[in-house]
Amino acid sequence: MRARDHILAARENVRFAARALTAYKLRSALTVLGIVIGVTTVIAMVSIIVGFNNSVTHDFQAFGATLVQFQKFDPQFGPGNSNESQRTRKNLTYEDALALKRLCPSMLAVSPERYWNGDGNTLDVIYKGQQATPDEFGGVNQDYPIANNHYVGEGRFISDGDVRASAQVVVIGSGIADTLFARRDPIGKEVLVGGRKFTVIGVMEKQGATFFESTDSHIFIPITTFDSHFPSVKKNVGVNIATVPRKPEWVGKITEEGTAVLRARRKVPFNKPNDFGLMTPDKLIGNFQAITGGITLAMIFISSIALLVGGVGVMNIMLVSVTERTREIGVRKAIGAVRRDIVMQFLTEAMTLSGMGGAIGVAVGMLIALVVRKVSPLTTATPLWSILVGLGVSISIGLFFGIYPAYKAARLDPIEALRYE
Repeated sequence: MRARDHILAARENVRFAARALTAYKLRSALTVLGIVIGVTTVIAMVSIIVGFNNSVTHDFQAFGATLVQFQKFDPQFGPGNSNESQRTRKNLTYEDALALKRLCPSMLAVSPERYWNGDGNTLDVIYKGQQATPDEFGGVNQDYPIANNHYVGEGRFISDGDVRASAQVVVIGSGIADTLFARRDPIGKEVLVGGRKFTVIGVMEKQGATFFESTDSHIFIPITTFDSHFPSVKKNVGVNIATVPRKPEWVGKITEEGTAVLRARRKVPFNKPNDFGLMTPDKLIGNFQAITGGITLAMIFISSIALLVGGVGVMNIMLVSVTERTREIGVRKAIGAVRRDIVMQFLTEAMTLSGMGGAIGVAVGMLIALVVRKVSPLTTATPLWSILVGLGVSISIGLFFGIYPAYKAARLDPIEALRYE
């Protein structure tokens, strides 16, 4: 019986709250505006950042979930390498890669890679008057496809014989092939790359655009051929060495083996840190998510200001409501309502008001995320937890800021309240 009484009382309080809110629609709408703005900001930003994280994670993992890359600099986001000690590190060399291949039995593939950045200049690929500009020009060996999870779709890739002979051969991306050859077979055709003749031996499979770049606009030549044409890259930049294990669970094993070999070759004392960088997809994903997590916290802090303003608005309007309904409170007390009933009535009204603002904020935030997904390349995803948090926080604000007005109403003297005009 007692539970039934509580249910009936709760229904009655909700009915009172709905009647009070609909009686002053404009005032109620303006009161919850701060809550709507705050919850909208949280939902929209979380949706954009979660979707962005998912997209970036997918792009990282497209390179291979077991990729371990040894490089001169520690992986970081943003331009430049601000750490002076890293800039003075010795470059990794082609010979380092050969040593890893020879001394690390757990490694399935070891791919030394050099890339020509052009110092702002473009390097065009030309075939019979047609011209294409690659966004990446690399010198690699036969292990590149396995190490980078990027294979040929037509023809073949660079072989060990091509590397040993410094052959004038090139493998082009599918986007480059589409631009230069249209419906013609590119295999065996001669193209000019930076004014030098190369024979096309393969076309990479189509991968599509990622967050970082269009992988279909890459071209590759043997690393030894690359060194003969661009000796400054060999001297000044060195190589990045991509490796993958023979078994997926051996990522830690090849990391340890490769680190030991390079430390020995570079004569790093046992009590000193590595003088080279180590990059894995998991590490980059963790670094990236740490950055976006900071952005998310900053946005939540900013939106909490709007929620605080909304909460103050709820308290203000509830105090006004208590004053306007003083006589009603007196009547309820006169016919038997106790303090708890009055408190619950006004708390329910405050929570209903802020909850409505939260629901509107969630809807508007999801709508913004949908519009962003439709009109921009950004992907968005609204996790269930963000919706629950948005609604929970908005209702909690109504509870917190409604306590004082509710207790003020409950403390009114029924005789004085009935006399109030």
